Amino acid sequence: MAADKDFTTDEEVATSDSITSPQKHQVKWHRSTYYNALILGLCNFLAPGIWGAMNSLGGGGASKPYLVNTANALTFCLMVLSCFFGSVVVKFIGIKWTLIVGTMGYAPYAAGIYTQVRYDSDWLTLFGAALCGISAGLFWMAESAIALSYPEPQNQGRFLGFWLSFRVLGQIVGGAINIGVNVHRDTAGSVSYVVYYVFIALQALGPFAGLLLTSPTKVQRTDGVPVKLRIANDVWFEIKAMTKLLLSKRFVLIIPLIWQATFSEAVMFTYNSLWFSVRARALGSFVSGIMAIIAGNLLGAFLDSKVSFKLRSRVGFIVVLGLQGAWWLWGTVVVTDFHKTNPVFDWSDRGFGRGFPLYLFWVVGFQLNYMFLYFVVGNLAKDEEEVVRIASLLRGMESASQAVSYGVSSISIMASVGSIYLNFGLWAVALFPAWLVIREIGVSLGDKKVERETRTAREVNGAIAP
Repeated sequence: MAADKDFTTDEEVATSDSITSPQKHQVKWHRSTYYNALILGLCNFLAPGIWGAMNSLGGGGASKPYLVNTANALTFCLMVLSCFFGSVVVKFIGIKWTLIVGTMGYAPYAAGIYTQVRYDSDWLTLFGAALCGISAGLFWMAESAIALSYPEPQNQGRFLGFWLSFRVLGQIVGGAINIGVNVHRDTAGSVSYVVYYVFIALQALGPFAGLLLTSPTKVQRTDGVPVKLRIANDVWFEIKAMTKLLLSKRFVLIIPLIWQATFSEAVMFTYNSLWFSVRARALGSFVSGIMAIIAGNLLGAFLDSKVSFKLRSRVGFIVVLGLQGAWWLWGTVVVTDFHKTNPVFDWSDRGFGRGFPLYLFWVVGFQLNYMFLYFVVGNLAKDEEEVVRIASLLRGMESASQAVSYGVSSISIMASVGSIYLNFGLWAVALFPAWLVIREIGVSLGDKKVERETRTAREVNGAIAP
């Protein structure tokens, strides 16, 4: 069967052609894949999007980033565990309720950052970070599996671009609020604590937004193929299957690619905190979000284009990773100088243009890396249950990388220059092993999403036994 091979037979190609071609199936708008992309994006905006809005200000908006970076390291350490056991949770409560439960830890995190900024209190910051880590791993896993399974093959890239736009929309909204509140603050320091009232209220709405998501069995797609997204095996089977997938050759080869992409979050947010004034940090959060949305949706459209599958994967790899290399080289030069001169730039200062655009490009690069990672891992899962597992592992590896990154960035010398040097090295290390997988896409490694759904379509039509 197609699910067990790295290639597609002629018979399956004929079936897949009908799947990837636009169909005329009528769908109800509140059951459609674009409606669910909107709801998934809304959940992303209210949970990790607002989390990103706080952290894009540098250190959660605090005057110094070190305690918040420590709290974030704790969050991501716990997320590694909750991601790994995500498929087990899905077995018992389903993908929709896993997503809803996953949104519940974000508001306590925002409350913890608020108490740190206003009262210089540490314990709730760490406690909120722990609650966020336990729930957020489930959220990340669930939204990834949904994003890889719900859309039609010809809309996969656009679905990813639209959904991930909401993550950086949090930065845009947060940045706009902070510019309005802190527009006259041209010095370093913490942002006004008033903005955290808005952040906490928004994140508390996350579970209610999750209730609007359509369950997989009720999703209606324009190609008529049903969405299968469930776990039917026992707990021990899932643990063994997750471990086997984690140790598989192709996944091991892309682990450095995942690490270099997500390690950069703490790096760029800490960079923004250390070297720029309060209002400049808010401006960076706002402008970088707009740029990331545009760039991500352009990449999504390209990944859905009529260009050959092989060429799409290779061009994406060269462009996304090539730009990353250029930006890390730029960052290495800039922070080496900043570490010596210890500046705090406002947008009215001379020299502001030397380092500020770098932060914008880093945020764009993070979005493009995210998009491309989903494109790659979506072509490693052989069946629907493996989509849940690989989403869990992807998010677990991301969390492990970010835990180390935020932990490293809580140390003064590493926050200022060392983490940037380290991320540059991770980028270089990731190139060759990632290429060993990329070069197989469209050659020996077929379009796994099409193969999975070809099999589902044939099962529905009675061509093969379920």
